[in-house]
Amino acid sequence: MTIKVVGAGFGRTGTLSLKAALEKLGFDKCYHMLEVGTNEGHVAAWRAIARGDKVDWNELFAGYQASVDWPSCNFWREQLEAFPDAKVILSQRDPESWYASVMNTIYPSSVAARSVEDPNVRAHMEMAFEVIWDGVFDGRMDDKDHVIGVYLAHNQHVIDSVPADRLLVFEAVDGWAPLCEFLGCAVPEEDYPSTNSTAEFTDRVRAMREGAEGG
Repeated sequence: MTIKVVGAGFGRTGTLSLKAALEKLGFDKCYHMLEVGTNEGHVAAWRAIARGDKVDWNELFAGYQASVDWPSCNFWREQLEAFPDAKVILSQRDPESWYASVMNTIYPSSVAARSVEDPNVRAHMEMAFEVIWDGVFDGRMDDKDHVIGVYLAHNQHVIDSVPADRLLVFEAVDGWAPLCEFLGCAVPEEDYPSTNSTAEFTDRVRAMREGAEGG
């Protein structure tokens, strides 16, 4: 098994819905931030990758056919070198709504989780800061113009770097049609997935914290 689809879009651009869509189309499993904690050693692996250490991408992604979301989207170039036949999907959304979503969900959640007692959770969040909040945005998440500028520059770099016949610039509102045409798949009868809204994210985080406190 090898990576056939590389997701280059930042988190909060519909990546969890895209994961579900890709798995529905047969690219199963699809790696996402939610997968990091379910794979032993992956938190440490991503921290090492962020430091510039070499990685065996085939070993890291064993059992996966696609990757989306942070932390893997930061390393789309390296994945294309490791999987030269893979196609690239750049998921994106309106920059203003993207920034608002990040600041209402994953960023404050990351900040809060750094102070929990569970060392595994803290290690996961330190990885998030090293790979994303400090590694990509220079620790300047409250500087809206800077963060949006980084987001737009990343998207443009992907567009400028990936051959047009291997790249799909995609928004969740586009639905199945462009995705299926790009990947050569039949269009499913069901609606395109819609999941991990801000409200759903907040509910999931609350349930996780309550479960941890109860345990």
